[in-house]
Amino acid sequence: MYWIALRASSNELRTAWGWRALQFTPRVAQVEEAVLLEAEASERLFGGRKRLLRRLLKGNPALELPVWAEGPTALVALSLLRLRRQNRELPERIPDDLPLDTFSAAQEHLDTLERVGCTTFGELRALPRAGVSRRFGAALLDAIDAAGGKRPERYPWIALPSSFDHQLELQWLATGTGDLLGPAQHLLTMLQAWLQARNLGVLALEFEWTLDLKRLDGKRLPPTEKLELRTAQPTQDIAHLRRLAAEQFARATLSAPANHLRLRSLETVPWGGIAASLLPEDNRPGEKLHQLVERLSVRLGEDNVRVAQPQDDHRPERMQQWLPARGAQRPQAPAMPDALYPTWLLPAPLELEVRDNVAWYGGPLRRLARLYRVETAWWEEGGAVLRDYFIARSEGAGLVWVYRERPLRFTNEFRWYLQGVYA
Repeated sequence: MYWIALRASSNELRTAWGWRALQFTPRVAQVEEAVLLEAEASERLFGGRKRLLRRLLKGNPALELPVWAEGPTALVALSLLRLRRQNRELPERIPDDLPLDTFSAAQEHLDTLERVGCTTFGELRALPRAGVSRRFGAALLDAIDAAGGKRPERYPWIALPSSFDHQLELQWLATGTGDLLGPAQHLLTMLQAWLQARNLGVLALEFEWTLDLKRLDGKRLPPTEKLELRTAQPTQDIAHLRRLAAEQFARATLSAPANHLRLRSLETVPWGGIAASLLPEDNRPGEKLHQLVERLSVRLGEDNVRVAQPQDDHRPERMQQWLPARGAQRPQAPAMPDALYPTWLLPAPLELEVRDNVAWYGGPLRRLARLYRVETAWWEEGGAVLRDYFIARSEGAGLVWVYRERPLRFTNEFRWYLQGVYA
C-alpha cells in the first residue's frame, strides 16, 4: 500500500486539500489533524509516485503548501508527518524505529510503556500480544496490526458536496468591505479546489455576510447582506475571481459590522479545460479580453462599457446597437452586402443642398459608383424607407457616402442626405 499524509494550517485548508486529493484517488479521509489518501492504485495512472506527488502538491499554487509524508500504511504516514512537523530526525528503519509518542493509540499509555523500556513501535510490537491486550486494551493491539499492515485500515472517506456552500466565522468584526477581502480570498481558494475536484467551471457565485446588529440608530437591519458575482465564461481561474471580488467589495458597503462570511455557487457548468495552442500569438501573457471587460464593467459601471451587437436591418444606422459588454453575446460578423460602407457614419443623416438636381457638399458631388438600393421598413409605423446610396467625391470634403430619398410616387425631385465619410 502507499499512503500520503497532508497537514495544512487550518481546518478550511485541510478541507480544500481533501477535495483536491480526490482528483487523484477516491480513498481520501480526514483523520485527526491530517488528510490521508491511499494512492497505490493511482501510481501508474500518474506516472509513478514522484510525479503523483508533484502534481498533488504543486498543481494548485493558490493552496498553501502543506507538510506531507508518505508511508506503507496510514498510521505510519501519519507518524512520519508528525515527526516532520516537529523537525525531528526521521528513523532509518520504518516502522520499527518510529517513536511511540507519534502514535495516537499509544498516547495515554506512554508513561507506563516508558517504565518498561518500550519507546518505539518495534519494541511495542515485540511484547506479548496477550499481555498488551490485557494491560492496554484491544485498541492499541488493533493499531499495532494496522500500522504493520496486518489489519485493513478503514476510515470514513470524504465525499464531495454537490454544490459549494461554505461559511467562515470572522476572527474579528468586519466594519468595512475591505475587512472581508481576506476571508473572501480564503473561500475562493476552497471554491477552486471544489471546482477542480468536480471538473466544473463557475458562472455565478454569491457572497453573504451576517450582520452583528439587529438594529442601528433605531432602524431594523436585515440579518444578512449579499453580493453576487457573474462571469461571461465558465472559469476556474481564482486570480480572475479574486480581482472581480475586490472590485465588487470596493463598491459595496456594510450596513453594520459583520461576523460571518459565506460563499456559495449559484451556477456551474461542466468544465471543458483550457484550450492550448502551439502558436505563440495564441499564448500571449496577460489578462484575457473578457476578463478585462468584466473587471472594467464592475469598476466603471455596466452602462459605461459597451459593445456593438449586429442587428438584422438594412438601414446602416440600425445595423448595430450598443449594449452593456458584460453578459452580452459575442458579436457575429454580419454577411456584408454589395456595398462599400464608409469608415464613419454621422450620428444623424445631414440633408444636403440641391442645385439643378445635383447635391452639394463643399461643392457639387460627383458620383463614382453605381447606386445601392435599400427598400425596407414597410411594416413600421413611419412607412417604408426607399433610398439609393452612392459614393461621391466632394471638392472640399473628399470621398463621402450619400443617398437620395425616393418618394413613393414618381417625381424627379429627390432629397439628398450625407450619411458617412471615408477617412
